[in-house]
Amino acid sequence: MNDYYKILGISKNASREEIKKAYRKLAHQYHPDKHGGDEKKFKEINEAYGVLSDNRKRAQYDRFGHAYEQAGTADSGFGFSPEDGSASNFDFDFGGMENDALNEIFETFFEGLGIKRKRRTYEHGSDIEITQEITLEEAHKGSVKKLRYQTLVNCEKCKSLGHNPEAGFEQCAVCGGQGEIRENRSTFFGNFSRLSLCSQCNGLGQIPKSVCAECRGGGRVKGEREIALEIRPGISDGQLIKFPKAGESGEHGAENGDLYVKIRIKPHSVFERKGDDLYITKRIALTDILLEKPITLPTIAGGSIKVKVPHDYNLREPLVIAGEGMAERGNMFVILEVKTPKKLGAQAKKLLEELEKEL
Repeated sequence: MNDYYKILGISKNASREEIKKAYRKLAHQYHPDKHGGDEKKFKEINEAYGVLSDNRKRAQYDRFGHAYEQAGTADSGFGFSPEDGSASNFDFDFGGMENDALNEIFETFFEGLGIKRKRRTYEHGSDIEITQEITLEEAHKGSVKKLRYQTLVNCEKCKSLGHNPEAGFEQCAVCGGQGEIRENRSTFFGNFSRLSLCSQCNGLGQIPKSVCAECRGGGRVKGEREIALEIRPGISDGQLIKFPKAGESGEHGAENGDLYVKIRIKPHSVFERKGDDLYITKRIALTDILLEKPITLPTIAGGSIKVKVPHDYNLREPLVIAGEGMAERGNMFVILEVKTPKKLGAQAKKLLEELEKEL
């Protein structure tokens, strides 16, 4: 059979993008519906692309060549992919048959050939996500907060071992010190003998004589951690800050998980944030505009500024104050609302009539 890489005209180190590019070019060239097309060649191109574009199939093809089709792929037959000599790492595929029992049988078969399961490895700690609320002012200028949170931490009494090492060990009564238990099973394929990990000693073959009373053998206890949370100026709502290895402690000294802090910015009574810009609504009198009186506006930094509104200003557009947004990167947009008197006296009406003549 032809080499799939040669069919597509690519090297064995070709990237997925290069594979796709080569396939499109050749498929267009040899398509049966085109003048000068070649149906047989077109099928070969599609077959090659179907394997090389799938990471799993490509890995099997690189390892076994076309023999992988007899060993099994995701589309036909059954097969396995040994990674490191552990039967727990064999990947059995039965041509679309979703049958856990069959998978178990063949897994048992390979164990019977002397390919045993690994002893249990302890899991690393879980990641943690917590939410921290901050004010808009803190998001603007930045701050540092001490953050305490509850999680599983290493047991200090036993140094995460889960037992007293000075007391020693005794042989596991369940597996007889083997760390594994043999189970005999009858199936329609015949009788199989399967080795499984001893759940009593977790594959160690021995059990501590003295379990830690503090963690009850788990190596972890509920505890508290503290971190310094640095909030950078201009931080966004919903942003995640990662603290590597600050999550849950791993089992018996295994690697810790990570901590993720999600920032939530509290709603503000004056400002509304949109990206790096701030929006504020300001009510002013009509005379303030006509006489171009300065109006006072608060800033997110805690101060205030005075601005003049031109008498011919278009009230349908917000007033833009440059550089007064978040972290001095954005702008402040002022939406002006004109206050109108509920009742006008005779003199006020007369003045407005005179003003109307001027306009």
